[in-house]
Amino acid sequence: MRRALDTLYLWSGYAAAVFLVAIAATVVAQIVGRFFGVAVDSTESAGFSMAAATFLGLAHTFKQGAHIRVNLLIGLSKGRVRQGFELWTIGFMLAAMAYFTYWAGDLVYYSYVFHEISPGLLAIPFWIPRSAMAVGSFILTVALLDELVRVLSGATPSYEANAETVLGNTPLDAGTPAGGQ
Repeated sequence: MRRALDTLYLWSGYAAAVFLVAIAATVVAQIVGRFFGVAVDSTESAGFSMAAATFLGLAHTFKQGAHIRVNLLIGLSKGRVRQGFELWTIGFMLAAMAYFTYWAGDLVYYSYVFHEISPGLLAIPFWIPRSAMAVGSFILTVALLDELVRVLSGATPSYEANAETVLGNTPLDAGTPAGGQ
């Protein structure tokens, strides 16, 4: 199960990266199109790709410890108190994301039922880009549930364990003062 979840988070991150490349490709297509007198509307596709990249990247960045966190209370606490703070914050976020995911799915469903179409040059059914938002928020909800179970079992939160590597504090430079001297 652990391997399947980690693979889900990783592939969600890869999908986010693909949408970042799609943003660059649409902007380049618009620039090249101008040289040849062709109108290429990248506004919608770049916007939809940005939303997809954002939501699909949430779970991967959360599990890697790359989200911005304010550790004022958690950083000052230890032991059971710290675990209690961790459980409360993860539980609160899990509830909020589950609520958001439900309504994101509802939005996708009704966009499909009512055949909503984007108003730009590209007539894209809205349920397609909104699906990335719903899927990404669902994967983050799964990651939060995964993290809640992990902390309940007494393990160190994965976002905390991975944060040292993300922030550049690898074990190799842990004993080295700032500036490498």
